[in-house]
Amino acid sequence: MSAEHETAYPRFKSNLTDTELSEIYTPTDNELAFARRHSGNQAERLALLLQLKVVQRLGYFTQLTEIPTTIRSHIAQHAHIKGVSKTQLRNLDRAGTRHRLRHLVRSRLKIKPFEDGGTEVVAESTAIAAQTMQELVDIINVAIEELIRQRFELPGFTKLLRTARSARAYANTQIYQAITSQLSTDIKNALDQLLVVDPDASESGWQRLKCEPKKPTNKQVRAYLNHLTWLKQWVEKLPDMSFIAAAKWRQFVLEARTFDAADLKRMKPSKRYALAAMMFHVQLRRAMDNAVTILTRKMATLHNNAKQRLENYHLQRTKAVDTLIEQFRKMLHAFNDGESDAERVGGINKVLTDSPENLMAECDQHMTYAGDNYIPFMLSSFQAQRPLLLNCLELLNIQSSSSDQSLVEACHFVKDHRHSRKAILPLSEGLSLHWLPEKWKKMVISKSSATVEITELNRKYFEICVLSQVVTELKTGDLFVEHSDEYNDYRDQLITWPEYEEQISDYCTLLEIPQDPNGFVETLQSELANMATAVDQQFPENEYVDIDDNGLIIHKHEKTAEPISLKKLDQAITERLPEQNILDVMIEAESWLSLHKKFGPVTGFDTKLKEPQKRFIATLFCYGCNLGPEQTARSIEELSRKQVAWMNLHHITEERLDKAIQAVINAYNKFRLPKSWGSGKHVSADGTKWNLYEQNLLSEYHIRYGGYGGIGYYHVSDMYIALFSHFISCGVYEAIYILDGLIKNESDIQPNTVHGDTQAQSTPVFGLAHLLGINLMPRIRKPKKLIFYRPQRGINYKHIDRLFGEAINWSLIKTHLPDMLRIALSIKSGEITPSTILRRLGTKSRKNKLYFAFRELGRAIRTRFLLKYIGDIELRRTVQTATNKSEEFNQFAQWLLFGGEGVIAENIQHEQRKIIKYNHLVANLVILHNVNNMTRVLNELKKEGFDITTELVAGLAPYRTYHLNRFGDYSLHLGRQIEPMNFQTTFL
Repeated sequence: MSAEHETAYPRFKSNLTDTELSEIYTPTDNELAFARRHSGNQAERLALLLQLKVVQRLGYFTQLTEIPTTIRSHIAQHAHIKGVSKTQLRNLDRAGTRHRLRHLVRSRLKIKPFEDGGTEVVAESTAIAAQTMQELVDIINVAIEELIRQRFELPGFTKLLRTARSARAYANTQIYQAITSQLSTDIKNALDQLLVVDPDASESGWQRLKCEPKKPTNKQVRAYLNHLTWLKQWVEKLPDMSFIAAAKWRQFVLEARTFDAADLKRMKPSKRYALAAMMFHVQLRRAMDNAVTILTRKMATLHNNAKQRLENYHLQRTKAVDTLIEQFRKMLHAFNDGESDAERVGGINKVLTDSPENLMAECDQHMTYAGDNYIPFMLSSFQAQRPLLLNCLELLNIQSSSSDQSLVEACHFVKDHRHSRKAILPLSEGLSLHWLPEKWKKMVISKSSATVEITELNRKYFEICVLSQVVTELKTGDLFVEHSDEYNDYRDQLITWPEYEEQISDYCTLLEIPQDPNGFVETLQSELANMATAVDQQFPENEYVDIDDNGLIIHKHEKTAEPISLKKLDQAITERLPEQNILDVMIEAESWLSLHKKFGPVTGFDTKLKEPQKRFIATLFCYGCNLGPEQTARSIEELSRKQVAWMNLHHITEERLDKAIQAVINAYNKFRLPKSWGSGKHVSADGTKWNLYEQNLLSEYHIRYGGYGGIGYYHVSDMYIALFSHFISCGVYEAIYILDGLIKNESDIQPNTVHGDTQAQSTPVFGLAHLLGINLMPRIRKPKKLIFYRPQRGINYKHIDRLFGEAINWSLIKTHLPDMLRIALSIKSGEITPSTILRRLGTKSRKNKLYFAFRELGRAIRTRFLLKYIGDIELRRTVQTATNKSEEFNQFAQWLLFGGEGVIAENIQHEQRKIIKYNHLVANLVILHNVNNMTRVLNELKKEGFDITTELVAGLAPYRTYHLNRFGDYSLHLGRQIEPMNFQTTFL
């Protein structure tokens, strides 16, 4: 059920400030005169003023006695009314005078009674909203907005809730029936058969439908590709689902994942068939994404193994190469010593240690692998993987995102000849090879035709080349896969050009950037030139930066000395924090916020849980600390393994965990203490490896960290609280997710500057961040490798000129600025995520002009940042401090995930992501609890005479674990008295 406070339904604030009271509820002179004209006594005058001001604020009438005392007293004071008791107001609520007063208020405010057509307005607006919206909160808000627009008095909240729920139920039923009506009787019977357990497989077809890929061994990949074929065959027989709104689609998919076969059997047929059909569509999309991932990983393994074999080959062939060089040296000596051609030939023949044919063969073999050409070493490994890789290519319906269809045609050529045994294939008429990378040409084009018109191809090398290029262009977005989520055509997610024209002016005004491409470039070019000149002039005085022949050198700045009393204060806090186990901390923090109320049934129709708070806390403890349902049931009395697992499956989603995390952040932001650590305007993004078992697709060996796992990627505020989290594969470039956390963050802490590690130095990331109004300021670890770009050609600098390379191509930015701004607007409107775009911009593409445009813009923005970075020591300190907080949070979160030996046992991808969210929520709850206790202790210490300064408090941190017990027996004592949060600060 949607709570009233979650909607836009107006209500009295629990804590009105004096300013709010004065601005909202102070009657004007005109209103006072109006009340005097239409009232017979002081009680009526006060009642009329109360209703007038309340309806102005809320839009509906309320009982006079329900108006908060502070508001009644404030209005009475300004109206100079004394002596009106609560009993008199109650009598007026019951008397016929109430109707006359309400009529006066409606006439003055020009609003209509709800009874005069409001019911129809609510019914119509909710019916329309329910076609595209799923959350009752959103549907109710639409109805409220329409009532206000048409000047209607608002009804009671329950009336809106009932109407919105009915409208949503009707809209959903219409969708179910629209899908079911397109299904034949045979399809319906086949869907019913999915719910029957196969005795041979000991599982139902419904379980098979929801299966996930395991470790990508050849056997498992073959099985999964067969599963993908089965899904494609099913989807071809099912109706199109594109008419379903995105919000409704997400809800239906969540419900479908939640239900097991027994649940579906109990449903109405129309809903059962519709959800089953939707599940086939969504599983096909995920399977397509997984097939691309499998293809990508298999090809990466082929390339990496070939490179390693080339390296081993060179090591093993060192002696043979030395022999060839020695033979060549002797032949040169013999040639120089001979005075005639005959003597030279004779001398060369004498020094030959082997036949010319054998020596030529040795040279040919060496030249084959010269210049780091590892491609020939791919053949042997490819032969074993070939059936799987070509099966992937067959199953993926690959399309080109541009007019260039040459690679798509090459894919068709490979598929048409997959059963051929010929080493050399004739080139089909019209098959273009202009896309062929230079390093592949001498391998793909047969030697016999290398000097004439190309008519033949080396089949095996051509197949490997096509597969490699397909992987590259899927990453850049030059190719896309139909029925895929991650690798679809991103252009379909962009706003239309008419929408762009409607929004762009306001957007550029908001960002304070010129809309005109010429003005945009001139402004940025001028800023960059001025910054470079200023840094160049100040460079001789910059004692922390030098330039040598190898490039830029940034010396470490001196650490700011800790205040002498900081250690003493920190120790005092540690000694006074009460020793508690993790579960007790979670109980207290959850009781402050009542987070369990955010986790109703996913379907909205399941029966209410008994003891929902207890079940939620146990589930949070189970997954957030990685104990697992079985161990949690052993540790907590009166709960079974099935109860914990049921709560996770039927009540918890990633979206709801994000909402709970947001509620914790908002409560944390009310404390004064965190504002001593940061402004909330800065956030740092960093990843840490979480261990996984190898039996799933996401798990990958991480070279830097060692071992198999995935990356938890967090956005941590400079106030120490984590704002957002992702769970990504080890092989993914982390920087593409650096902007997602800021775009998706809906908490009260809204940063505009993001710091990152070395991976965040990507130029396209800098370019996109600038157009989103985000300041990207990463930590620079290898400054010698970075290139500064000149504001214009021909400009030189006295001291820092060696840092600069080529000039920025401003004309490219001018040409494509509207396209880049369209992407930024699409991200802001929620149509597409930054990571979706950056995934395409992470790799250079000859077709994708936007890559080069974003790269040039990013070069300008990054050069501007680098100039600030080397010229401002305080900026470097800020960046260092922010990134340190990220690393500290990573350690803190991992400390809390103490169960299961730190290995996430889930093999289902969305469940893995949920565990990261669970752990994020637990970490934030403990941080909130620590800050509450630290505030209390600091207040006590100040009262006892401890000298607490702002400088001292700034040196503290909430990642405190000494007083927390992670192990032992746990009890859910929910009935004990829990003190409320105390935001009051007296120590500063």
